[in-house]
Amino acid sequence: MNPIYFSTQFTCSAEHLSQCPDSLAEVAFAGRSNAGKSSAINAITRNGKLARTSKTPGRTQLINHFEVDEQRYIVDLPGYGYAQVSKSKQKAWRASMLRYLTRRESLRGLVVVMDIRHPLRDSDWAMIEIQQESNAELHLLLTKADKISRSAQQQAVMKVQREVQEAGISATIQDFSALKGTGLDDAHRVLDAWLFDREL
Repeated sequence: MNPIYFSTQFTCSAEHLSQCPDSLAEVAFAGRSNAGKSSAINAITRNGKLARTSKTPGRTQLINHFEVDEQRYIVDLPGYGYAQVSKSKQKAWRASMLRYLTRRESLRGLVVVMDIRHPLRDSDWAMIEIQQESNAELHLLLTKADKISRSAQQQAVMKVQREVQEAGISATIQDFSALKGTGLDDAHRVLDAWLFDREL
């Protein structure tokens, strides 16, 4: 566990890539609406109010930067996969994510957050496909692990690992519970590697 993340502070929200702050390194979090993305960020930083959590799908509409250390950021990306959004807004979201993921030179990795009970939905694959066009590495965070048994958690991780490998995609994968703190050390190790060039 790395306590540096517990001092993470909100920096700014950006609607466009050009509005994002200067950055040495950053790790972005993306996920389906209600997959537990904001709760995961809050657990990783031990700040329950850092990323907004909401029962309303699509609460995160902007690119939100949280500074971990000098010009090193955790980034909360707009949620995706909610049915209420029109096709034109979905298209705009994809264009925005493509610009950010492929043009943000300081981006070291993307954490795709998925509910461990419902991983790899079509919208998750769409996000992964965009990531594959970038130079950023990929980590899959399977949240809400406390909702299922330990054996079911292991089976879910193995199933996701197998499907990702079959698709020819390189990714690290873990289970996680914001409620129980499960997987916090593993998440910190991934962030340490990407933000501070440490061994994974």
